[in-house]
Parts: sequence; structure tokens; C-alpha cells
Amino acid sequence: MKRLIGLGLVLAGVLYPFAVHFGMAHFAPWQFAVLLGGLWLARLLTLRQRTGTARTAAVALGFCAVLGLSDSAQMLRWYPVLISAFMLALFGASLLHGMPVAERLARLRDPDLPPRAVRYTRQVTQVWSGFFLLNGLIAAALTLWAPLTWWTLYNGLIAYAAMGLLFAGEWLIRQRVRGRP
Repeated sequence: MKRLIGLGLVLAGVLYPFAVHFGMAHFAPWQFAVLLGGLWLARLLTLRQRTGTARTAAVALGFCAVLGLSDSAQMLRWYPVLISAFMLALFGASLLHGMPVAERLARLRDPDLPPRAVRYTRQVTQVWSGFFLLNGLIAAALTLWAPLTWWTLYNGLIAYAAMGLLFAGEWLIRQRVRGRP
């Protein structure tokens, strides 16, 4: 059930810009808030003890409550900014406390990372932090000043393409750092 809810949140995030763009003709903002809030509430209720994830879910629920009460179409457009802020907080906080996110992921495959790889994963986490900062700023600017079609194009396609390019570029660099052709 927990994985199904997680998948639902991922799908909602990916499809959200298109749902907003095409769904506004058929649904009120409060209805989006109820659907999105239901997913986040289910996520919160299925958590065991991940305090960071619980805080994220609680903030997302707060956003959904404000969206539902305001019933504002403009407020709908702030969700991608919130998601970028969550990701920036996750990656950025890992640089300050504990193990950087990229290192944690790398250690799943290779628990005994050499010092060179540890430095590299810290740099990768810094790059992703920068990406989420820039992505959030662009999403905010489009929310404030751009037409809905531009906002949808960026948040529904360009941002994901940029993430994919960054991921692919990092993978290629990682192969080179590891000494693979």
C-alpha cells in the first residue's frame, strides 16, 4: 500500500501541470486540493518514523488546505515550487548534516566508497541542490509572470527533460571518474 501511495504521488507530480492546464475547465481548485491532499494524507498515515518525510507531508497538507480554502487557480501553480523546495531542502540539508544524498545512494551499490568517490558524491549533491534551487526559481517566476501555457510547458516537460539531462550527464561523468570507457 505504501508503495502504491508513493507511486500515486510521483504520478500526481509528473502529471500535475497537465492536470491543472487541462482540468481547470472541469474542476475547481478546491477539488485539486482534495485529491492531492488525500494522497499526502495517505502518505503521512503510512509512514513509520521518518520525521523528515512526515514534515514534508505535513507541509504539503498545509499547502493543500490553503489551496482548498482559497479555491484559487493561481495557488494551484505553486505546487511545483513547493516540490522543488522540498528537494532542495533534502539535498541541501544532507550537505550540512550526515551523509550527502548522492553518497547514500552510491553506498547502496558500493558500501566501501573510496575517499575520491565520497568527494565526488558531495559535488553531485551540490549540483543537484543548485538544480533544485534554479528549478524552483524558474517555476516561481513562471507562476508569477507567465501565461499558464508557459508554466505547463516548463513544469510538465522542460523541467523533467532538464532533470533527465542532468542525470544522464552525471552518469557519463561518473563512468569516466570510475575509469570506465
